[in-house]
Amino acid sequence: MVLKLSTLFLRTLREDPVDAEVASHKLLVRAGYIRRAAPGIYTWLPLGLRVLGKVEAIIREEMNAIGAQEVHFPALLPREPYETTGRWTEYGEGLFRLQDRKGADYLLAPTHEEMFTLLVKDLYSSYKDLPAYLYQIQNKYRDEARPRAGLLRGREFIMKDSYSFNIDDEGLEEAYQAHRAAYLKIFARLGLEILPVFATAGAMGGSKSEEFLHPTPVGEDTFVRSAGGYAANVEAVTTIVPEAIDYTDAPAFEVKDTPDTPTIETLVECANEVAPRTGNPWTAADTLKNVVLAAKMPTGERRLVAIGLPGDRNVDLKRVEANISSHLETGGEVELEAATEDDLKKHPTLIKGYIGPALGTDDAVLGLEGSSKILYLVDPRVVAGTSWVTGANAPGQHVFGLVAERDFTTDGTIECVEVHAGDPAPDGSGPLETARGIEMGHIFQLGRKYAEALDLKVLDQNGKLKIVTMGSYGVGVTRAVAALAESNHDENGLVWPRNVAPADVHLVVTGKQVELFEAAQKIADELDAAGVEVIYDDRPKVSAGVKFSDAELIGVPTIVVIGRGLADGVVEVKDRATGTRTDIAVDEVVAELIALAKA
Repeated sequence: MVLKLSTLFLRTLREDPVDAEVASHKLLVRAGYIRRAAPGIYTWLPLGLRVLGKVEAIIREEMNAIGAQEVHFPALLPREPYETTGRWTEYGEGLFRLQDRKGADYLLAPTHEEMFTLLVKDLYSSYKDLPAYLYQIQNKYRDEARPRAGLLRGREFIMKDSYSFNIDDEGLEEAYQAHRAAYLKIFARLGLEILPVFATAGAMGGSKSEEFLHPTPVGEDTFVRSAGGYAANVEAVTTIVPEAIDYTDAPAFEVKDTPDTPTIETLVECANEVAPRTGNPWTAADTLKNVVLAAKMPTGERRLVAIGLPGDRNVDLKRVEANISSHLETGGEVELEAATEDDLKKHPTLIKGYIGPALGTDDAVLGLEGSSKILYLVDPRVVAGTSWVTGANAPGQHVFGLVAERDFTTDGTIECVEVHAGDPAPDGSGPLETARGIEMGHIFQLGRKYAEALDLKVLDQNGKLKIVTMGSYGVGVTRAVAALAESNHDENGLVWPRNVAPADVHLVVTGKQVELFEAAQKIADELDAAGVEVIYDDRPKVSAGVKFSDAELIGVPTIVVIGRGLADGVVEVKDRATGTRTDIAVDEVVAELIALAKA
């Protein structure tokens, strides 16, 4: 059916929405694809649904091609399965919770691992039923504290999530690789540049994990890559750990007065005055900075954590959040922030600006007695035998020559510092460069976490019950629409790739003569009959300038102008992406447009 602008449910805007920060948000709203319903929640309008449907169709085709079967779960789910896996609590404030009229607890699903697991448990009982690949395209809900960037970070979004069920780890690896290959095909067909990178599993659990990132300056994820082929989300980068140092002959540490030195800069300056070293002045890299963070646990508890790291580095909160769950013995997501003055007041032995490991004890604590409840983790570079200048837990004093393992202990190591351009790649493939990207997909080898929690077992070849092993695979569908808009636009509007555009051809009539509209209608009808999707601007009282502006804003790949040239038997065909204009005989234009659409 031809979409006529005189009746299409569409209003374009000339000004950017006041809350829009990125191009995709601005243009999708201005061009009439989406409208804001609430912070982080959007209504999809007719043009937007056409693009969304084409993205979904590509995803379905590639998922079906690997033998996955589509199901559809409700978005409103009961509490009990999530209570069993612990995620009712672990999700913390990110979960939308509600009650029915009888007081029973429900949630709006952020993901559906539990429901897929229970469905297979309900229907399958033998290894002969496996492997099974199931997927859905469904709305998800997360109570983002700061929804932003339109569809890129919302509270309601559409995701394709699929799950594999296998009898053993070999089958899981095969399923993982099948999904990985399908994802590469999906993004290639969408025309999105994608870089698979190593990633952390986070609250999802499991072992192997990769993200599929679309490189763009507006992306929220930082990733690194090397010329030798290494690529990883910054949270997943591992440090090349130095060799331990023999500290047998290392001199004893000394506590020195270092007044007015609460920062690394002031400490380095003072150190070079009170304990100068010939030919080797003190630098920030010689200091051990101890940063106290407050971890907001899924239970609501607020727990202090201290991070020790070289003074020439800064803490990366995202890296700490991605890697700290195992140390805190929680499978849920943990929110971190700098400890407040009120936090520190509860531990009076922590002297701000002069915090250091406990001296002369066997406990991995900071400060003096009474601070032992603070978890103390250090950067992997703090290896046995390394010597540091650090706080002495007293105002105006620092310790010089404090040797790791000999003089203090820790509760473990954690990947916690900002990754710098030029740092060595963990696999030795060269220096790293940093970039930003949008996470378009994420695949996990979940293993048996959810199957164990929900008792998903089948009989194996020997007639014994065996826990099923699972994989989880997600693609952000609405996010894909935003990423496509983000990477396919110019100063005039959207420039859709043909395979996801809301139509193939946008017909524009520039004039008021009846014969112009009759010719346009004839072209539209013939294209429609040939299966070519058409938007026809048939508005008789709208100026040519407004029609051109709307056509470029909407972003259909081919714009056809029926105007003064019709008197000479030609119409103008414009390529929206290149701006190339060509006059084509009116009797030949339908065949040309069909060929373009089917190419």
